[in-house]
Amino acid sequence: MKIGIIGTGNIGGALARKLSAAGHDVRVANSSGTEGARAFAREIGAEPTDVHGAVAGVNVIILAIPLPAMRELPANLFDRVPIETTIIDTSNYYPGLRDSRIPEIDDGLTESVWVARQIGRPVIKAFNNALAYTLAELGKPKGTPSRLAIAVAGDDVRSKQTAMELVNQAGFDPVDAGSLEDSWRQQPSTPSYCCDYDARGSRCGNPWSCRHEAGPVARALREVGVESLPC
Repeated sequence: MKIGIIGTGNIGGALARKLSAAGHDVRVANSSGTEGARAFAREIGAEPTDVHGAVAGVNVIILAIPLPAMRELPANLFDRVPIETTIIDTSNYYPGLRDSRIPEIDDGLTESVWVARQIGRPVIKAFNNALAYTLAELGKPKGTPSRLAIAVAGDDVRSKQTAMELVNQAGFDPVDAGSLEDSWRQQPSTPSYCCDYDARGSRCGNPWSCRHEAGPVARALREVGVESLPC
């Protein structure tokens, strides 16, 4: 597949490396433009580009940038992207640590629902609840006992299947985590977030998330400096 990845940090960089090695035609872009992505692209056998090039004529777009940076993407970026293109959001919200406050999310809106509204396109939530080290180093071949799992949430069946196959190719068992609205279960401060589960553990842990507690717990932890930025 042709895959455009916007963001070459810990998550975007690891995905670009893995998916390029899996034989996909990968393009990478970051906030420094084509030249800023060139050295990394050369290292992994990908094509450097800017954000417009990353979304043009591809089958999959992966948004691997800080969540508030979605507001800084060009307003017309997705205007010519076909509706059947799979868009994967890997972002997480870290208010008070890295990110400015987003009132809608603070008031309970699911993070990736906010992202979808910002870009005007449906998204699939994936790769956000794995540690950067886990994603880069702990992937295993399909069928390996106790292979780690990654949750995938979204509303479009075909796009979700595409995302799940990419999770598999990255070295992890994909777990269907429900609708995009349900992806709050894999946000920071939930049992599914940045814990290394196999598929069974992921399916068992997800239902224990408590939506009405996740936000207040997250805020309380941040206020005392407990939370870090593992992803």
